[in-house]
Amino acid sequence: MNKYLIIIYDNLKSLIIALFIAILIRSFLFQPFYIPSSSMENTLLIGDRIFVSKYSYGYSKHSLPFSPPVSKKRLFFNEPSQGDLVVFKTPADNRTDYIKRLVGLPGDSIQFINGDIFINEKILKRKIINKNFTVRCGSSSYEVIGYEETLPNGKKYKAFYNKQGTMLNTDKYIVPKSHYFLLGDNRDCSQDSRYLSTVGYVNYINLVGQAKIIFFSNDTIEGSMFKLWNLHNSFRLERLFKKLK
Repeated sequence: MNKYLIIIYDNLKSLIIALFIAILIRSFLFQPFYIPSSSMENTLLIGDRIFVSKYSYGYSKHSLPFSPPVSKKRLFFNEPSQGDLVVFKTPADNRTDYIKRLVGLPGDSIQFINGDIFINEKILKRKIINKNFTVRCGSSSYEVIGYEETLPNGKKYKAFYNKQGTMLNTDKYIVPKSHYFLLGDNRDCSQDSRYLSTVGYVNYINLVGQAKIIFFSNDTIEGSMFKLWNLHNSFRLERLFKKLK
């Protein structure tokens, strides 16, 4: 065989092996995701890059690139916990990736009454941590009240509600079997399970993985990482390798 063909063959083989290994890691271990919206502020900011563990909840067709219709089941399934930061495919198109916080498990009832959250008829414990805080909603921002909320399993996290008005009252949501109810931490800038026509209850097949860590972050609104003179407004050093909870 011509030596040039041998070089081409060896390089091609190495490329195919590297691609295969990358697909295996992405499908079964960890996958990087970019945060494009402010629905999870202040937990996740626009411009955060995160690693999501693909093994946390087992595997479905959505674990693989392009979600091929290989199976309607989930293998090695592990039940998610309340409070998990979950990446999932939206039920509306089974293609778009969303990340929200899991609040309701199968069989749970969820309801907003006078701005409070009730899970299975019991009020969700929360305390004010900040009365004067600002979060983004897209390219704009608004003032919010920050709370530390505590789920029935003891999981604590921060959630933010618009000072100028928030979702006060809803009908009762009853989470179906094998489905989950998820909310954005930035409550008034989030399309989530409250909106049944766009997101609604999320089937366990649609779970992609659990968000674990921020490995890189740059502010895409305040400055570009490619403008070296403006890095101090873009590169968020304090968020590098920040563990998510």
